[in-house]
Amino acid sequence: MSAAKTILLALLAALGTWFAVAWAVAARGARMRGRPPSLFHLAVGFVTEFLDTLGIGSFATTTTAYRLARGVDDRLLPGTLNVGHALPTIAQALIYVTILVVDMPTLVSMIAAAVGGAWLGSGVVAGWPRRAVRVAMGSALVVAAMIMLGSVLGWLPKGGDAVALSGVRLAVGVAGNFLLGALMTIGIGLYAPCLILVSLLGMSPTAAFPIMMGSCAFLMPVGSMRFIRRDAYDLRAALGLTWAGIPGVLVAAFLVRSLSLDAVRWLVIVVVTYTAATMLAAARREA
Repeated sequence: MSAAKTILLALLAALGTWFAVAWAVAARGARMRGRPPSLFHLAVGFVTEFLDTLGIGSFATTTTAYRLARGVDDRLLPGTLNVGHALPTIAQALIYVTILVVDMPTLVSMIAAAVGGAWLGSGVVAGWPRRAVRVAMGSALVVAAMIMLGSVLGWLPKGGDAVALSGVRLAVGVAGNFLLGALMTIGIGLYAPCLILVSLLGMSPTAAFPIMMGSCAFLMPVGSMRFIRRDAYDLRAALGLTWAGIPGVLVAAFLVRSLSLDAVRWLVIVVVTYTAATMLAAARREA
């Protein structure tokens, strides 16, 4: 393992430790009032992170589960997604950055861009009213469903075999990941759009995994602290995503590793489309 990769992994582990401690301190005496996450919260955390590790994504599926069960206020969904999925995503990144090959300058540049975008975006979204969140997340879910459909039907770019970007392509990749980092704070998952971005730039899909997961792992704790400080998230739901999500990541990464997910993807497309329609309809009624 190269020295640069070792340093990156050490920084990631340190960031995860800092976030866990800072969250614990900030959450003391907050809304949960002694109530632990329910079995429903834990089930959502395990299943969504299991699927996320296998490439399905977690934001759209988590939003759908909470919308169908009416388990989280729509206004708190962006913060809950970012806070609750932060530590499981760090676990994913520690695994995939270790085992997959990607150019370190490319990886570090795109991660830094995503973190900058998330920091700016979270400061705006944390103060949004419920209707603005519904419109933004409903639109985000439509985009997510379209990307999933394109993936299932084979419409998306397959990518090349490069493991590095340079020059203009690197600049485009950095700018694109900055935008994706900002959009992630309103509930648009970064994985699928980032995979499309790097594939269009000629990178191998395998090399995209450390970029996707590393970007999310670094940006989510940074952006999440702004949601936590403004109390703009559901603590019980976020704890459920974290507590059960990390075992879900480990099971998917080390025990299952690969799984035929075509039927799951079609199901996710249907329920995500339904959730987007209901959220946008709710925003229209509120207007």
